[in-house]
Amino acid sequence: MDNQENKKTGITGWIDKRLPVFTFINHNLRDYPTPKNLNYFWNFGSLAGITLVIMIVTGILLAMQYTANTDIAFDSVERIMRDVNNGWLLRYIHMNGASMFFIIVYIHIFRGLYYGSYKYPREILWMLGVVILLLMMATAFMGYVLPWGQMSFWGATVITNLFSAFPVIGDYIVTFLWGGFSVDNPTLSRFFVLHYLLPFAIVGVVALHLVALHQFGSNNPTGVDVKSSGDTIPFHPYYTVKDYFGLGVFLIVYAALVFFAPNFLGHPDNYIPANPLQTPAHIVPEWYFLPFYAILRAVPDKLTGVLLMFAAVLVLFLLPWLDKHKVRSATFRPFYKQFYWLFFINAIVLGWVGAMPAEGVYVLIARIASVYYFSFFLIIMPLLSRFEKVGELPSSISAAVLSKKFDKDINESYAK
Repeated sequence: MDNQENKKTGITGWIDKRLPVFTFINHNLRDYPTPKNLNYFWNFGSLAGITLVIMIVTGILLAMQYTANTDIAFDSVERIMRDVNNGWLLRYIHMNGASMFFIIVYIHIFRGLYYGSYKYPREILWMLGVVILLLMMATAFMGYVLPWGQMSFWGATVITNLFSAFPVIGDYIVTFLWGGFSVDNPTLSRFFVLHYLLPFAIVGVVALHLVALHQFGSNNPTGVDVKSSGDTIPFHPYYTVKDYFGLGVFLIVYAALVFFAPNFLGHPDNYIPANPLQTPAHIVPEWYFLPFYAILRAVPDKLTGVLLMFAAVLVLFLLPWLDKHKVRSATFRPFYKQFYWLFFINAIVLGWVGAMPAEGVYVLIARIASVYYFSFFLIIMPLLSRFEKVGELPSSISAAVLSKKFDKDINESYAK
């Protein structure tokens, strides 16, 4: 009797017959057929899931000690840092975990852009990913307000005031978000509740994201569909080992940030208690919002700036219909590849400009970068879809893998 039969007669078999959890795990995490040519950029999906769990666990533990009241919120955070056992560690893990989460998700998105992971038949998979990004942004913004420092207070004031730009309903939205007529205790209470609840909404969308992923399987660096069982390998042990290695590297970077530079990605003004009567010299959001903040400030008209800022994220929903080129991977699309790397540099430039004062040459750079941002999606992608010529694609995933191995063997023999 083999191992599987033994399991069927044991306690796991008794449970599995009534609640097939082990069958589900075996099918989706062990024997799940995966393209054999996935590289390390495919690690970031699992890393995002692990980081989400870390954020939820540390967030629950911090919520046990935090007080959502404007009179003592700042002091309660200081108490966590000074008096709660290992409170400083929990807060630094949670605070820097937000930055690590966005780094992972941004890399995940740029990988999807490069390899065409938004194309048929994975459109809903991609759109669910964009929903996760929006929920992350809302959760992170509300979490940034909770320490009730100077940048927390003024960031909440500036960002929530943006909704007043909408005609007719704008002021009502702002009043609803504030819970009154200024950023005060009701605002903090609402943001604390939503910051606690939204991560569980993210978990729900992540579950749908995984269901959609398993419906058609993972995309791969060639963009070629799986054509036979020879194109795939079981997820375990081949990719679990790869994920373990990626997780090890990730945790080293994460730990270095937490223990040696915990405030590197934060703003020093947030260690000053919130003061409604004293405005900071430069109000800036967290670094992961800076590209969108730059787009907001690039336009002199408030309503137009707000609409463009939201459109910068919402345009991602339209990618499956903006880029209709039959070839998925940028590996085989020379012109798209060049425009893609310009877009990557452009995103970094937007982030840099977003941290600078909205004056002088910075405004000009922000406007040029904003124009290219939207041009890449709305003009360049559709045009390349129609006119870009590509070379011959590999006949299958296996053929691509074997040709690379053959080229490597030839190069090594020449080197000898």
